[in-house]
Amino acid sequence: MCDVESLPPKLDVLDACRGLPTGGHPVLKCACRLGELHEQRLSADPGYTRTIDHDRAQLVSEIDRWVAAVLPPAYGTARLHTETVGTVIDRLAQFSALAYLALTSSADRMAQDAWRRLAELAVAYDDLVADVEAGVCRLPEVGGE
Repeated sequence: MCDVESLPPKLDVLDACRGLPTGGHPVLKCACRLGELHEQRLSADPGYTRTIDHDRAQLVSEIDRWVAAVLPPAYGTARLHTETVGTVIDRLAQFSALAYLALTSSADRMAQDAWRRLAELAVAYDDLVADVEAGVCRLPEVGGE
């Protein structure tokens, strides 16, 4: 369980992406919903993916607004990360859905690749969280609504 004033650790995010949110953390609630949307997207008709993608964008924005409001600003000389926390969590949800799908419908090699990508991104998320919370990494600016 994580503090609501900090970003959740990768294991909590991965659980949330699989529909197992722990606690009431707003980022985990969004991660859970992103996981559901990515699962739906895998089997959706092409015309329906626009609605799914719109909902995903809203959740990514919600995560990014939370991060901007809660976490302290980075130092002035902090390096700029290429993605927001919301987009990283969206990709974690996507890779999680693909990895679990690969278990049931793909060759062993494809399943291994899917799980490797998920594990690598989860480690990168942990590194990003540590850097952002330490103030040595800043995130792209979030647009207002």
